[in-house]
Amino acid sequence: MERTLLSIGHGYSARALSRRLLTEGWRIIGTTRSAEKAEELRREGVEPVIWPGALLPIGEVTHLVTSVAPDAEGDPVLRDVGEELKAASHLEWVGYLSTTGVYGDRRGAWVDENSDLRPATRRGQARVKAEAEWRALGLPLHIFRLAGIYGPDRGAFSKVRKGTARRIIKKGQVFSRTHVEDIAQVLHASILRPNPGAAYNVCDDDPAPPEDVIAFAAELLGLPVPEAVPFEQAEMSEMGRSFYAESKRVRNDRIKDELGVVLLYPDYRTGLRALLEAESQTG
Repeated sequence: MERTLLSIGHGYSARALSRRLLTEGWRIIGTTRSAEKAEELRREGVEPVIWPGALLPIGEVTHLVTSVAPDAEGDPVLRDVGEELKAASHLEWVGYLSTTGVYGDRRGAWVDENSDLRPATRRGQARVKAEAEWRALGLPLHIFRLAGIYGPDRGAFSKVRKGTARRIIKKGQVFSRTHVEDIAQVLHASILRPNPGAAYNVCDDDPAPPEDVIAFAAELLGLPVPEAVPFEQAEMSEMGRSFYAESKRVRNDRIKDELGVVLLYPDYRTGLRALLEAESQTG
């Protein structure tokens, strides 16, 4: 069978993966919710499927990745095609994009893939449940726990330029991050070296306070560093505040040791400099 990837919820990270696979002659089928996005995907060389609504061509694919987050009722993909997936013994590789939120709050301590899962937020709890439900299907499943994602058109630069960036200070707060191209190379490496049942943390080498990232972005742009705001005084959405409910440092040794990954952007400084340079080259 032709190497074919079905990407359910074909968004930011999955599109970065598809750009790599298309250069190798893969057939990529990606789902989206709108006809407008479907046209964008078609221009990129991806065969679009508007979903929910259309049937997912599970029988036509060799590989599958899902980026769809669980909702209040569970995993939408499993609700729609869970029974079909149970019978999909032809699949060679399945990837589930999860989050490092499954580890919960560790007060800045380190976690790895063997750490127990104890999420502090509803979103994290839903992810733990979804991971277990995907494992129960008996597929050649690989779980990727992604840290905070940044890359072209996503991250600190746009907020600093718009003047909406804030340096919210909470003592001891650190986050792990990952550049979207490093996510893509980890997924690609796993496809080439499958290890069903494995879970991988996908993050860089440098967990850091969020206010440091904002300050560095402003300095690179030659703009004023946003004023510091104490966490207790910051006006934030419920979701924004929930991100600050957890502080941890995430280890990424497994992607290096098992998959041979050498990070393109091992820290946010490298990543932000590269993004700014790419912007200058493209005008």
